Amino acid sequence: MAISTPSIHLQPALRAALSTSAPRSLATPVDQKPKNLKTFSIYRWNPDKPTEKPIMQNYQLDLSTCGPMVLDALIKIKNDIDPTLTFRRSCREGICGSCAMNIDGQNTLACLKRINTDGPKPVKIYPLPHMFIVKDLVPDMTQFYKQYKSIQPYLQSEAPEGKEHLQSQADRKKLDGMYECILCACCSTSCPSYWWNQDEYLGPATLMQAYRWIADSRDTKAEERMAKLQNDLSLYRCHTIFNCTKTCPKGLNPAKAIAAIKAEMAMS
Repeated sequence: MAISTPSIHLQPALRAALSTSAPRSLATPVDQKPKNLKTFSIYRWNPDKPTEKPIMQNYQLDLSTCGPMVLDALIKIKNDIDPTLTFRRSCREGICGSCAMNIDGQNTLACLKRINTDGPKPVKIYPLPHMFIVKDLVPDMTQFYKQYKSIQPYLQSEAPEGKEHLQSQADRKKLDGMYECILCACCSTSCPSYWWNQDEYLGPATLMQAYRWIADSRDTKAEERMAKLQNDLSLYRCHTIFNCTKTCPKGLNPAKAIAAIKAEMAMS
């Protein structure tokens, strides 16, 4: 027995419209978001071309394609635009101090510095100021580490062998605000005295670490440590302008530590 299908009756106007319209695509086009472009102006210098002067090279990034920090932008530029761009980085957590550089006029860590998205003004990135440059954003840290080594940054004690180095909670608290230093050199390279006298002046970072051991109740070499600083340049080039404290990305106060050393030496 044959089964008949009932016919569908359409109004003449609707039938005409359906027969003349173009076939519709099954895929709905997605509106593309406008690019959020930001210019990064970066210091470039290549030691393989010593006759060429340093330049500021501009790169444009769509901020929607990278993370919010300046280090994210630098990594994006190196990976996708210019693999010759050179900079240091390691932990990306503000712990190692490797990515210290001058960003928009302030020494800081690229991994902790958020990209300034207010307006079209480019982000300007330089290496740490007044230091020899290895390449691009990489400063030569040889002198800085040599100065740090000179203060003997380790515990020196004459405690009997096998005895514990006991320390009260009050004495341990004296080290807060100094042991957290990550030796990024942001403070030292923001100090005018260090710019002009870094061959002799130890600088805020090294001096704060010197006081970290002078203030340690377990250390028995405080007098010897202060004796090494008793000259015109190692310590007393500090003029207490607080650039070091203002720029420290860890929120430490090197100027306070330097003042404490001067007070200790005045009373000794």
